[in-house]
Amino acid sequence: QVQLVESGGGLVQAGGSLRLSCAASGLTFSSYSMGWFRQAPGKEREFVARISRSGGSTYYADSVKGRFTISRDNVKNTVYLQMNSLKPEDTAVYYCGSTWSSPEYWGQGTQVTVSS
Repeated sequence: QVQLVESGGGLVQAGGSLRLSCAASGLTFSSYSMGWFRQAPGKEREFVARISRSGGSTYYADSVKGRFTISRDNVKNTVYLQMNSLKPEDTAVYYCGSTWSSPEYWGQGTQVTVSS
């Protein structure tokens, strides 16, 4: 059974930082591109960042480029999202997922709230 478990969310002031983690089990982690997505209240889920299987390539939404960094540890089966210079508009539930192959896998999400 595949499980993706996010952690690290919380309440932070604008300009602050958070580091999200997503621990994977039940799959050959290094065989999957992994990503982070987010969903704000009343909005659709949107792409945030993606990392290739080896970690050698990364991709970001324009809204987070230069502020967020995605990374992975294929020994620990974990993907990370370092979020710096946080803004109130970054407030959302953040999900890790593998959506570039079938079947898709999603975590349960972790809440990030940025106060102004």
